[in-house]
Amino acid sequence: MTESLEQYLDQQIADLKEQGIFRTFRILEGRQQARARIDGKEVINLSSNNYLGLATHSQLCAAAIQAISDLGVGSGAVRTIIGTMTIHEELERRLAAFKRTEASLVLQSGFTANAAVIGPLLADADLVISDALNHASIIDGIRLTKASRRVYAHNDMAALEQVLQETQGTFAKTLIVTDGVFSMDGDIAPLDRIADLAEHYGAITMVDDAHASGVLGDHGSGTVSHYGLYGRWDIQVGTLSKAIGAVGGYVACSHKLRLLMEHRARPLLFSTSHPPSVTASCIAALDLLERAEGQALIDQLWENTRFFKAGLEGLGFNTGISQTPITPVIVGDGARSMQFSDRLFAAGVFAQGIAYPTVARDKGRVRTIVTAGHTHEDLAEALNVFESVGRAMELI
Repeated sequence: MTESLEQYLDQQIADLKEQGIFRTFRILEGRQQARARIDGKEVINLSSNNYLGLATHSQLCAAAIQAISDLGVGSGAVRTIIGTMTIHEELERRLAAFKRTEASLVLQSGFTANAAVIGPLLADADLVISDALNHASIIDGIRLTKASRRVYAHNDMAALEQVLQETQGTFAKTLIVTDGVFSMDGDIAPLDRIADLAEHYGAITMVDDAHASGVLGDHGSGTVSHYGLYGRWDIQVGTLSKAIGAVGGYVACSHKLRLLMEHRARPLLFSTSHPPSVTASCIAALDLLERAEGQALIDQLWENTRFFKAGLEGLGFNTGISQTPITPVIVGDGARSMQFSDRLFAAGVFAQGIAYPTVARDKGRVRTIVTAGHTHEDLAEALNVFESVGRAMELI
């Protein structure tokens, strides 16, 4: 290693340690479940995106095993050469039907899905308007374009309209992009009001539904369904890695936009397609979501959400503006948030600490996510731990 690189790395790591936010990976030993063994310790797991428990569901596991038996462990190429298999096309048809769009395109991750659609869509004569708290994948997708960009205050429709008014007639195309559910605060974007503004000013609409797919809307189909905006919303991006239980991302859109992405979406053009086992698991997840069993899991998720959120608020914790199973416990100082997370873990609850730059410097927190797999006994025990640790640290 060159001396300059080593000095740089030493300084960066020292800075993280001095700020009290240096972390090492927690290691999950076994399955991703509501109670899990992490770093050799049995804990209640409140940091998983496995909202419906599908990551270990028997039907998804069986579908993956069968696909390996029938089709092998890999696709062997990118989609545009010989990496498009019948099973990939089947998943995309199913996703389009689930999201009620003309077409869909599956990508390697939710992160790359944003780059895959924003890149081909925007040119240097265009404008993208982004919510201030949008996910890093949206921000990075925008950075890869030459389009002009404006940011509006979080979920502030007056601020969004002001930007639309100021820029009207200036750009060839205007894209408004927002998360559906915001991953750090757990609040829901007002897609209905964004759609009204977009229609009035002639803007294109795009939502990243990573934390809404499988959670909100008809059978978990997302925020467009939640607001009843079918036919009024242009682009839905999502992930197959959270409530769907596997891995990957997708863009649900028009046939014409899919055709453009087939030719211009760099994550599609330069990365090998999903293995058959992952694709089959995702199809099995959609099968389940469309049946009564899937709706029962969603209902259980929301019952658990209401129970746990009410418990935290009753204890006096600051849960911010959350409206979903993502419920932050806002501490403020980043280092203290990490200490809170560590002490919860020592007492048997895993809730990940979050600090700057993921959130603002004065908005450090532990982020909790309940799942359909938690029992009320799990959540009541976790609340007892939050109370004892919170009082010991004088947070409540």
